[in-house]
Amino acid sequence: MGVEIREVRSDEVAEFRRAVHTGFHTDPVAAEKDVAFLAAQITRPGWALGAFDGARCVATYQSFRHEVTAVGGRQVESSAVTRVTVTPTHRRRGLLSEMMTRDLRAARERGDVLSSLIAAEYPIYGRFGFGPAAWLTESEIDVPRAGVGKGWSNPPEGVLVHADADRVLAEGPGLHERLRAARHGVITRPDVFWRKLVGAYRPPHEAWSTPVHLMYLSAGGVLDGLATYRSDGRWDGSRPAATLSVQDLIAVTPEAERALWRHLCSIDWVVRVRTGCRAPDDPFPQWLGDPRAALARASYDHLWLRPLDVPRLLEARAYRASGDLVLDVHDPLGLSGGRFHLAASPDGATCAPTTRSADLTLPLGALGTLWLGDESPVRLLATSRLAEETPGAATRADLLFGTPVRPWCPDVF
Repeated sequence: MGVEIREVRSDEVAEFRRAVHTGFHTDPVAAEKDVAFLAAQITRPGWALGAFDGARCVATYQSFRHEVTAVGGRQVESSAVTRVTVTPTHRRRGLLSEMMTRDLRAARERGDVLSSLIAAEYPIYGRFGFGPAAWLTESEIDVPRAGVGKGWSNPPEGVLVHADADRVLAEGPGLHERLRAARHGVITRPDVFWRKLVGAYRPPHEAWSTPVHLMYLSAGGVLDGLATYRSDGRWDGSRPAATLSVQDLIAVTPEAERALWRHLCSIDWVVRVRTGCRAPDDPFPQWLGDPRAALARASYDHLWLRPLDVPRLLEARAYRASGDLVLDVHDPLGLSGGRFHLAASPDGATCAPTTRSADLTLPLGALGTLWLGDESPVRLLATSRLAEETPGAATRADLLFGTPVRPWCPDVF
C-alpha cells in the first residue's frame, strides 16, 4: 500500500500527535487531556494534514489563521504553518512538498495575503517561496559588569509591581494588543499563550517552575510593561551566583522597557541575566552602565514569510518615501508570481499587475524578506538574491522598504 495524504480525522489526533513529537524529539506519549487540547486546535477542515502509511502517521502538517503586523501597524491575515515533520523512514518521497503545496493553494483561494512559519531548518522552506523576514538575538548580561546603580530598582517615573497569574491573564492580552499595533513583525497571541505563560496549561514535554510576573504602571496607573522571569537561585560556595532567565518582556513605552530591564539587573543575588528572544536592535544594552556587559550569545533568522497575494501584501504596509517600482516576482510553485507595478508614498500605496519592463527581478522568498523591512534590497543585490534590471533600482527600493527599527516577532508557533 502507498502513503496516503489526507485530513486528520478526530480519531487520529493521538496518532498525529505521536508523529509530531517523534519528529521533534519530544515525548511521544500523551495524556488524554493533551490529545483533547490538540483536537480543539484543529477546528477547520484541511488545517491538519497527515501522511499515513497504513494506520501509522509518517508526516504531519498543520496550519491556522493569525495576523502579522505590517510596517505602519496594519494587521495582515496569514496562514500560519506549524507542526511540520516527516518521519526519517519516509523522507525524500515528496510528502512535505505535496502537503505544503496543497495548503498554500487552499490559503490563496481563501484569500489569505501571506503564509508564515518558524523555520526549524534554514534550507527547507526557500524552495516553497518563503524568505526570512525577522531575526532574533539572545543575549546574556554580566550583572556585576553592568554598572548597577542604587536607584535601578525604583524607576524615577511610574511604579513596578508584582502580579499574580490571574492579573496577568486579565491585563496581559490588552498590553500585547497595544504592542502589536505599534511594532511590525509582532503576531497574534492566542489564549493558549497566556495560559502556558502562567501555568494554567502545562505541556507534558516542557519542564515547569512557577515564574515571577513584574508589571510596570505609568504615573497614571496604566499598564505599559510586563516581564515574566525565573531565577535558579544558585550559589557558588558562599557567594550568590543566580541566573535570571527572562521568559517574556513586552513594553509599549521606552520608560517601561528601561525600568523593567534595569530592575532585572538589580535584583539581589543575580549575577547573570539571560534576555530571551529580543529584536537584533533592541535598545536594552544602552540602558546599562556598561553596554558591553550584554553579550549576544545567539542571533538567528526566526519568522519566515511567503506572499500569497502580492498586490494586497504590498498595499498593506507603509512606506517612508515616494516612488514606484516594477517587480518581476518568480514563484517556485506558480501560485503568486507575476510582474507588478508598485506606486508608493507615505500616504499609501497601490500595486497591480503590469506589462511594463521590470526594475527588479526577484524570487518570491526575497519579497517576503523585504516586506517587513529587515533586509536591504542593496544587500540582496550584492548577494545575488535579486537582479537589478534598471540601474539604481535597488537603491530606490531601499528608500521605499527601509524602516527605522527592525521587525520583531518574539513568539514561536
